[in-house]
Amino acid sequence: RKTRIIVAVTGATGATIAIRLLQALRALDIETHLIMSKWAVNTLRYETDCTPEEIRGLADFHYSHADMAAEPSSGSFLHDGMIVVPCSMKTLASIRIGFCDELISRSADVCLKEGRKLMLVVRETPLSEIHLENMLFLRRAGAIIFPPLPAYYIRPESVEDLTNQTVGRMLDSSK
Repeated sequence: RKTRIIVAVTGATGATIAIRLLQALRALDIETHLIMSKWAVNTLRYETDCTPEEIRGLADFHYSHADMAAEPSSGSFLHDGMIVVPCSMKTLASIRIGFCDELISRSADVCLKEGRKLMLVVRETPLSEIHLENMLFLRRAGAIIFPPLPAYYIRPESVEDLTNQTVGRMLDSSK
């Protein structure tokens, strides 16, 4: 089967990173399964000119965040990992405590229990002790904690350059 990645988008700032990731995965012929939280849809409107329908169109499959019977909610759904981008602190906390009240946290929980790759592109600053403890706990549980920090050594000429570099590093780290 083709490489298959779940991409989850939460309401944290950074929707453009998720969009660029979906574009890159499509260019690499990787099958994508998209889940957007209700807050992701709101953030998308603030940060981009894209509609939720356009973002869903970048994925091969998409699911409602409320659909707890969707394929990614089951360990029998075989895939090669999940990237939560951006990952809000609410979602991080839900994943940490196993509070699977919607499809994103449930799918992440399945990744951890099945030993599959889980990357959390955490977006918050400054970080509280609670945020740091949640990240450390999930790192110890096997998740990749990936803050999308700008790489100035590439001498970016635009925000797009920084976004592309971040997505490239995400893809490198998820192999």
